[in-house]
Amino acid sequence: MTAEPKPRPAEPHAVHRAHAVQDRDKTAGIVSRGIAAFLDLLIVWMILGACYAGLSLLKFALTVSEFHFLHVDILFTTTGFVATSVLYLAACWGVSGRTPGSVVMGLRVVDSTGGRVRPLVAVLRAVLCTVFAIGLVWVVVDSRRRSVADILLRTRVVYSR
Repeated sequence: MTAEPKPRPAEPHAVHRAHAVQDRDKTAGIVSRGIAAFLDLLIVWMILGACYAGLSLLKFALTVSEFHFLHVDILFTTTGFVATSVLYLAACWGVSGRTPGSVVMGLRVVDSTGGRVRPLVAVLRAVLCTVFAIGLVWVVVDSRRRSVADILLRTRVVYSR
């Protein structure tokens, strides 16, 4: 009587196929990308609001008797929005290729070979997408569903689950 071999336990770092994120070859269209961008915009606004509240709270703690809310002008707001957007997008794309908005919509930014984008490309793409956001509309015109940033930096946004 021979004993059947026992199955080998899974390696601790192995990821079950059902839990792995799998990219598809299909490039995302304007609707899913637009919704993801809007969700990311809401997150950037929440970050800016939290920073404003934090600065106001710090000012209140330091100057209780003469406290008044911070005066926010257009230069402060615009600079804060651009800096926060670029940092947020570049960090997300550089680390995983996905922002929280793109996770919700099942999207990922990849390079021309389907791999992770390099950090410099992530930063350049973040700057381009923040300063020239209307470039996303080019997805409607382009036969391969590429935005202006995708064309210039040789990236793609694919469906990913």
